[in-house]
Amino acid sequence: MTTEIDPLLLAAELRAALGELVRHVRAADSVLPQPQLGALGWLVREGPHTTAELAERQRVRHQSMARTVHQLLQAGLIGQQPHPTDGRKLVLHATEAGVATLHDQRTRRENRLATTISRDLSPEEQLTLHQAVQLLRRLA
Repeated sequence: MTTEIDPLLLAAELRAALGELVRHVRAADSVLPQPQLGALGWLVREGPHTTAELAERQRVRHQSMARTVHQLLQAGLIGQQPHPTDGRKLVLHATEAGVATLHDQRTRRENRLATTISRDLSPEEQLTLHQAVQLLRRLA
């Protein structure tokens, strides 16, 4: 006997569970506020961007991103240089300190999650979670 699962209900439950998990992981000893981590993450993953490009990527207003960029510059986590073709723009890039800070934050979050997995899930549940991660990647 197979149990039919309503894909719409499953999608709603998955969205809610992932949202809770993301909020739980983000709460782990955060060194920087989420807007700063998000912008720094884009620069580390994708390379140099302008403030406007980062605002578009993060889906925030230019003014909000400009404030975030200013904070990251003040902290020495990003640098800026003139745009190669448009002298009115500046291109932002992650500094070595920014890359190290981002990797440190990710390591903290992963360690916290690993501790929770080890503590709260049985070996069988850990295997199920491992298999679920592969399915989530396919959905992405």
